[in-house]
Amino acid sequence: MGNFKKYIVLWLSQSISQLGSSMTAFALVLWVYEQTHSAHSVSLISFCNYVPYILTSIFIGSFIDSHRKKSVMLVADCIAAMTSLFTLGFLIAGNFAVWHIYIINMIVGVSTAFQQPASSVAIAKIVPKNKLSNVSGMNSFSSNLVIVFSPMLAAVLFSGGGLPLILLFDLFSFTVAFCVLLFLINIPEQLTKEKFKSPFAEIMFGFHFLKTEKGILYIMLTMAVINFFSRLTYENILSPMILARSSENNIVLGIVNACMGIGGIVGGLLVSMKRETRKKASMIYVSAALSFLLGDLTMAVGRNAFFWSFAALAASLPLPFVMAGQNLILYKKIPENIQGRVFAVRNAVQYSTIPFGILLGGYLSDYVFEPFMRSNSDIVTLLGKIVGIGTGSGMAVMFLCTGICGFVMSIFSLFCKEIQKLNDC
Repeated sequence: MGNFKKYIVLWLSQSISQLGSSMTAFALVLWVYEQTHSAHSVSLISFCNYVPYILTSIFIGSFIDSHRKKSVMLVADCIAAMTSLFTLGFLIAGNFAVWHIYIINMIVGVSTAFQQPASSVAIAKIVPKNKLSNVSGMNSFSSNLVIVFSPMLAAVLFSGGGLPLILLFDLFSFTVAFCVLLFLINIPEQLTKEKFKSPFAEIMFGFHFLKTEKGILYIMLTMAVINFFSRLTYENILSPMILARSSENNIVLGIVNACMGIGGIVGGLLVSMKRETRKKASMIYVSAALSFLLGDLTMAVGRNAFFWSFAALAASLPLPFVMAGQNLILYKKIPENIQGRVFAVRNAVQYSTIPFGILLGGYLSDYVFEPFMRSNSDIVTLLGKIVGIGTGSGMAVMFLCTGICGFVMSIFSLFCKEIQKLNDC
């Protein structure tokens, strides 16, 4: 079996495991909301996952480079599976509580911090260089397919057998992926013998490399800002805004969420089938600009399911191109023996803004923008002509703001000289 065919087998098994994990995450949100009826409690689930992930990512780069990627992936997956097993045990015993989920998500965040850079480096070792763009498209395709189907499958199983049934499916999907990786996949290793005296030394090593590759550093920093803008709205207020502006029509919300997943699937398919582009850096920021311009702005001014669905498609379809362009540059510019350290620093820098976006988005919606749009002023009258009035209009203004800010940031980044140099890599 060729390396690329082996990767397809690995990709299929990991996609099944991703489906199980995503179903569990969705079911935990349903369970928490049933117990608390608090949006803040739900947002803390994501917060407790991201913060340990980011903090751990800072320190584990040299560990990834100096250990077998296959072993790291297997152990990290086992730890994540153990959290599902413990959750199942607590549920059966009748002792499961909301605070358990926060702790579980912290543990999962730490294991993901090891698993993701190890997986990223492993892909470069398994897949031929001319197939890396196709692989990025495949990953986007499977991730968005999971986004479309995991809520539906989780809702069906949750209503039929509750959270325990979903946890059993999660453990089954883990077993499939674990066995495939353990018995069928061989990852060529080139382990570094370099040892650091302290965890901070590897951080400095990663940033020292980025000083010599300023274009890559600027991509990470600009993507951190772009991630912040996107998490202000989509992570927190998309569902409340759609429900508020559609008279709490769950069907409309389901259609919009499905369209977002479908857009990602279509984008992933296009990336997986297209030839590698010469303008990789430009592809990143043109795609991001289109996502903000056509997605966020249409979401803000839309007043019905048709416009919201179009906005969801337009926002998600360009995202696989963003990831593909970034991954191609990183794989080509970073030497294999230090990829673990640089990928770990990338994850820490690029995703560091996400928890703040998650927490700030809900606060701005409830305490700033929604009350502001209920006030009487000339600015509110003008904004009302653009986004409409009534409940949800404040959240629509937030989409208007992130659309403008994200578009401007993307265009600014596109014309950065150091980033433009990466088009020739």
